[in-house]
Amino acid sequence: MSQLYGEHHPWLLRWLRGKLSCTDHAADLAQDTFVKLLAAPEERRFTLREPRAYLTTVARRLLIDHYRRQSLEQAWLAAMAQLPPPSAPSAEERLLILETLHRIDAMLDGLGAKVRTAFLLSQLEGLGYAAIAARLSISERTVKRYMVQALTQCILLAA
Repeated sequence: MSQLYGEHHPWLLRWLRGKLSCTDHAADLAQDTFVKLLAAPEERRFTLREPRAYLTTVARRLLIDHYRRQSLEQAWLAAMAQLPPPSAPSAEERLLILETLHRIDAMLDGLGAKVRTAFLLSQLEGLGYAAIAARLSISERTVKRYMVQALTQCILLAA
């Protein structure tokens, strides 16, 4: 593993620097890429025929997650900027809210597209199961099944 790191870390760091404007974020993502590799099953770590292709794939996924988190944070900060100063949350509250938003985003990303859509229609638009079923052209029973899946993810998020 140390040989793989030594041979490919400088290259991966340069690749990530080309994708990001922040050297520190590139370094963090390069480290996270190797951490993911360490977490992979042992047989996968020692049978990499194309290590750069594998590292690029992992790094690209982490980069997508990074941009999604950054976009989420920017949207939330823009919403907070609209609040009058006495209503604005403290720095500690902002951090807790951002962490929660990231966890919710990860939970939603883990749901299938139809399950996620049904859940969001219920939670954000306040639609009942019949209205969701009509909107998605599925049965109410399917909506109930989707909601169980989504709510199970919510419970796991809270644990």
